[in-house]
Amino acid sequence: MAIHKIQIDDFISIDYQLVAVHSTLEDYRLAYFINQKLAVSFEKSEHDIGIQIPEGKSHFTRFVFDDEENELYWNLIPNKTKVVTRQTKATSLFDETELDITTNIYLLPELKKVDYIIKIENTDDFFDVDQLIDELLAIKQITTAYKIEQHTLKSKNNLIF
Repeated sequence: MAIHKIQIDDFISIDYQLVAVHSTLEDYRLAYFINQKLAVSFEKSEHDIGIQIPEGKSHFTRFVFDDEENELYWNLIPNKTKVVTRQTKATSLFDETELDITTNIYLLPELKKVDYIIKIENTDDFFDVDQLIDELLAIKQITTAYKIEQHTLKSKNNLIF
């Protein structure tokens, strides 16, 4: 009798593309310029992305676009958010001071220089990510954009939402 081993990797298929975007714009302004240049219509989502960290829970805003014609689902997500924690410190026997400590939290910590991530879900072999990058680079407020290889990421689980 033959033994058939099934690997869990046999069932995992990567059906999304990731694009890194470097820009100094606020997220809503970047979404506006991308909407103007590309055939997308990003809207601010009511559902933020939450990640549990030692300081508490951090939230990443996101802009979404559901392309029903091509059956694609787009997400525009900032890679960095700030978490403010308040600490009380005793300065003397009868006096305390409260300090606000700001911590930068990254959605993909191994890509700390990336400002925004565009995640396009349900892509197939015919989706041209290079054309998308060329169109993004035509926006003068975007410094650079490039494809992120999923197999190089250590924090892939942060992209499950």
